[in-house]
Amino acid sequence: MTTHDDLRTICLALPGSIEGEDRFGFGVEVKGKVKGYCWTWLERLEPKKARVPNDRVLAIKTPSLQAKELLLASEPVRFFTEDHYNGYPAIMVRLDLVEPEELVDLLQQAHESVLPKPKGKRNGL
Repeated sequence: MTTHDDLRTICLALPGSIEGEDRFGFGVEVKGKVKGYCWTWLERLEPKKARVPNDRVLAIKTPSLQAKELLLASEPVRFFTEDHYNGYPAIMVRLDLVEPEELVDLLQQAHESVLPKPKGKRNGL
């Protein structure tokens, strides 16, 4: 089981990570704005009603839609998605079904996915 304290330890060790103020999550400041790479999932409990935070599920940005699909196929019980995230590279992770060390690589990739690309590093150059 992964706790918010576990996630805080992992995320704050990543360069430039900032903990969210409105709800639990982490991001990196890019050009004056914080770009989130993981956050508490907002679940819709009733149709047409406001979404509510579900602290047992963390949304984590993926590097691509292809990476998202691979993760979903590999662990459909621990990782899932919903219609709201169709076409967006992020998965939901059931925190009670994963250990903190299992999330380190995912969170590092999520962190890297929101960082600006270095100039001159296009097309693998």
